Amino acid sequence: MIIILMGVSGVGKTTIGKLLAESLQWEFSDADNFHSIENIEKMRGGIPLSDAERKPWLQDLQAAIKHWLQENKNVVLACSALKDSYREYLVLDSDRTKLVYLKGSYQLIQQRLHERQNHYMSEKLLSSQFETLEEPSDAIYIDVAEPPQVIVQNIRMVLGI
Repeated sequence: MIIILMGVSGVGKTTIGKLLAESLQWEFSDADNFHSIENIEKMRGGIPLSDAERKPWLQDLQAAIKHWLQENKNVVLACSALKDSYREYLVLDSDRTKLVYLKGSYQLIQQRLHERQNHYMSEKLLSSQFETLEEPSDAIYIDVAEPPQVIVQNIRMVLGI
């Protein structure tokens, strides 16, 4: 199974993803590691990526997901997946891929980004993230105001794993 933890930057995808994968003894992958150096530098400068700039990133992610499914791997993937079209591209097998939308208020996420160190996604991009976000209709919604361990327990409970 592939669990895609989605949401805006600063919502806790990586933190929750690592904890969830560890609790399940699954593999963890972060979609940030699939970005080109050019895209990371652009985002570090506070400039949102265009869909054209995201396309190679999405293609690489899709190839990884296809590989994991073929290998029957259990993977937790932290990935913003802000648009419906991105999610449609990444969910190759809806029976074996679960979308978990980590949802938080603008104020909470802004505070987290303000406190975050050494990450290319800064507060400058938060408003563009929320503007781009198309909330999913087919995902499990999880409130991120809870502590990380509680969020992991909630995800496991909803998924029955």
